[in-house]
This record gives sequence, structure tokens and C-alpha cells, in this order.
Amino acid sequence: MTFFSSWLTVFLISLIVVITPGPDFALTLRSRLAYSRRAGVYTAIGLGCGNLVHTAYSIIGIGAIISRSIVFFHLLKWVGAAYLIYLGIKSVKAKKAVSSQRTVQRQREISRWAAFRTGFLGNVLNPKAPPFFFMLFTQVVQPTTPITAQVIYGVTVGGVAGIWFILVALLISQRSIKERILSFSHWLERLTGAFLIVLGLRLAVAEQGK
Repeated sequence: MTFFSSWLTVFLISLIVVITPGPDFALTLRSRLAYSRRAGVYTAIGLGCGNLVHTAYSIIGIGAIISRSIVFFHLLKWVGAAYLIYLGIKSVKAKKAVSSQRTVQRQREISRWAAFRTGFLGNVLNPKAPPFFFMLFTQVVQPTTPITAQVIYGVTVGGVAGIWFILVALLISQRSIKERILSFSHWLERLTGAFLIVLGLRLAVAEQGK
């Protein structure tokens, strides 16, 4: 793939993953509703920085694999495409979320650092993140991929997550908005799941044709 098509792949996968309600969304929502808009924004920034950590170790690990075995690297690309399809199938089966009837009680404000730490650690310690990031970058990082391009991919992933969740923190101010989001989140997840399946099949076919 060309640099632009690879970058577009990274951008689209990152976007459809972050807009689907999950742990990162819940962390941002909690900080926004329990504390303040500022807390939600700094939690979102922490989430974006956490993605940069996942990006760094994934690219370094892929580079180490490439230097030792090209065959193993291409095998991982196949596994990565299969994992993408697997995530898509799980998302297609998503059921409607049942929202809690308890209202969120506003507490005292927390510091910027505490809010940032909440997002950063919540993202970095998510056990589902490493395989996803490793899968993503095995699809776009090639033995000849320049370091500059790899850095751009990484910044894109972190930037998409940070910007999206900052928007979430800025827009969500009432419980009613949260309820509306939860009411159609399963349809959003199903739609993005279908997209993941199509993208995974496309990547698998593209690899097969090489």
C-alpha cells in the first residue's frame, strides 16, 4: 500500500474504534459527569497519550520481528487481519446497552493531573489494547516503511482518540444525552463491526495478492 492508503487505513480503524462506546468512552463520561468539563478534557488527553504508549511498543516490537523473520512477520499480518474480522463479528452481535437508573452525583473537582492520570492509566492498563494495536500496525508497517511514516501513524492514532474524547467531554453535560447515546450505541457498534469485517477481508485479500 502507498503511504496515503496506509495512513487512511490507520485513521479509519482508529476512528471507528474510538467512536464505538467502550472503556475509554466510559472513563471520559465518568470524569465529565462526576467532576467537570475540565476533568473530562484532561481525561481525554490522558487517553490519547495512552494510545501513544501502545503505538510505541507495537511499532518497536514489529520492527524487531521484521529484523529476525520476514516469514513470521507476514504470518502476523494474516493473524492481524483475522483478528480484525473477529472484532467485527463480535461488534455485529452487539446488544442494546441497559443503562443504570442511578444518577451520577457531582463530587469535588479533581486536579488536571489526577484527571489525566485516570485516562492514561485506564488506557495503558486495558488488557484488550495490546493485541489490537499490534494487529493494526502489522497491517501498515512494512520492512521498508520509513521511521517518519511510522511516527505519523502513531500520532494519528493518539490524535484521533484524544480529539474524539475531548469532543465527548465538551458535548456531554446532561444525563439525558448519555441516555440517548446508549439507546443507539448498539446500532453504531453493529455498523462499525460490519466495516471492520470488510476492512479485514480487504487486507487479507491484498496480502494474498502479493
